[in-house]
Amino acid sequence: MQKQTNKFSHLTAMERIYLSFPARFLLGNNLLQGKVLDFGCGLGNDVKLLNKKGCEITGYDPYYFPEYPKDKFDTIICFYVLNVLFPEEQATVLMEVSHLLKPGGKAYYAVRRDLKREGFREHYVHKKPTYQCIVKLPFKSVHLDDYCEIYEYIHYNYQRNTPNSCIFCNPHKKITLLTESATAYAMFDGYPLSPGHVLVVPKRHVANYFELPFQEQSACWFMANKVQQFLREEFHPDGFNVGININRAAGQKMMHTNIHIIPRYQGDTVGAKGGMRHVIPKRK
Repeated sequence: MQKQTNKFSHLTAMERIYLSFPARFLLGNNLLQGKVLDFGCGLGNDVKLLNKKGCEITGYDPYYFPEYPKDKFDTIICFYVLNVLFPEEQATVLMEVSHLLKPGGKAYYAVRRDLKREGFREHYVHKKPTYQCIVKLPFKSVHLDDYCEIYEYIHYNYQRNTPNSCIFCNPHKKITLLTESATAYAMFDGYPLSPGHVLVVPKRHVANYFELPFQEQSACWFMANKVQQFLREEFHPDGFNVGININRAAGQKMMHTNIHIIPRYQGDTVGAKGGMRHVIPKRK
């Protein structure tokens, strides 16, 4: 099946001489703290106007301002971006924003609430097919009216998520999160087998990977693809081992599903092969 594309999504950006409502709301409530990134800034109107008001703000947009940020930010804003994207593209934005956010920082997503229908329609100015969809996020809502909802996002390990004692449901603040989506997160292993050893963890508290809903399994592997991209850029490994321990007999110690992504480097195994066929020492 051919994958749908939304190649005219950038056409929804509008030229303005005034701050957008979400920008005014956050500015008025003193929520634009420290170094700020406008992720998906479009034509950059809010960036220009907030700069004039004294905000230390940078803009990124894959079409209009394509230089990808290299820093981490205290606050990230993402206004009306998710509404013009398909689900996989939305998940990619969530993961990239999470990765660019400093520990303890906050991100704010504004989404439309005035859409009457979803799908493609002809843009009234550009006469090109542009896409719009309704978006719901599992984050704290800080504003809602008939036109707009604003969500506040903080890293998964900076909040209490469940009343249980599982360390994957409530990871400690000292753990470094690599990225996060709506249903999963990736963190650096506390006892790494190699530099860059990461665990991809579904947020649902399920011990057996095969008992996760298929959509959440898919979200984990979609995140694994993004994780290897981040690891290649930062650690430059020569290869990867990727695997899951399921049940005690297979070595599972924490009864919450997690996927190991282990970077491999030339020479890190001396005198033995190190692939998946060697996980049972007596059979290697």
